[in-house]
Amino acid sequence: MKQVSKNDRRIRRICTAILVLGSAVCLFPFFWLIRTSLMDLREIYRQPPLMWSESPHAENYGEIFSGEFPFFKYALNTMKILVPVTVGTVLTSSMAAYAFARLRFAGKKLWFTLCLATMMLPGAVTMIPGFIIWNELGLINTYWPLIIPSFFGGGAFNIFLLRQFIMGIPRELDDAAYIEGASFFWVYWRIILPLIRPALVVVTVFTALGCWNDFMGPLIMLYDPNKYTLALAMQQFSGSYGSNLGVIMAGAVATTVPAVLLFLFCQRYFVNGRILSGMK
Repeated sequence: MKQVSKNDRRIRRICTAILVLGSAVCLFPFFWLIRTSLMDLREIYRQPPLMWSESPHAENYGEIFSGEFPFFKYALNTMKILVPVTVGTVLTSSMAAYAFARLRFAGKKLWFTLCLATMMLPGAVTMIPGFIIWNELGLINTYWPLIIPSFFGGGAFNIFLLRQFIMGIPRELDDAAYIEGASFFWVYWRIILPLIRPALVVVTVFTALGCWNDFMGPLIMLYDPNKYTLALAMQQFSGSYGSNLGVIMAGAVATTVPAVLLFLFCQRYFVNGRILSGMK
């Protein structure tokens, strides 16, 4: 067995120390968020600041889950948008990526270039035209303007990501299926989708996190407080409790935890993103 030299061990220790230090810097704001959510105003504004509450103030979370702020109602409103948006994005972006990677049609390179070009358009450019269109259709103050666009391509970045994964799959798998009489859709559903599962998980997580934290879309399309999403409701809630940082931080923790758990649950797909071609 190859012996590890002293220099290699020293370099490994230095790299580990740097990673630990970097992780601590990244995690400190989350620690401070949780720490503040468990304090009352007297402890929050104490100088020098406390690293932890002397007597954790769990009443801040009671304010979040009380009847004055129906947290679960707003979370349910968010899920009404998040679930169909995620399904529509994953389904249509994978279909478009499969078409660009495998099918032959006139102007394919041109259409793919135009698709990527849409990534250069800032959201502010399409904000007002989008509002006017949905207003003319009579769909303002409904969830449809936030859901329907996800069923028309799923976004240029997602299409590009999935297309690159699909192009890494050997075409021999498709040809073998076509010889057996399979259709294009059968190949897409039974061969391509299982092999690009890591990429699909990445698209799912990014879409779900983006929808969960989306503020501008609901702000423009919704004006009924009963239909507010969690991000929009938290902004209104912060205005009501602007002087009570403990309650605001408790709301931020309650909003952040689901997103963090989703990311931690799916993080192995970010690390292990290799394609299994199915060929020995």
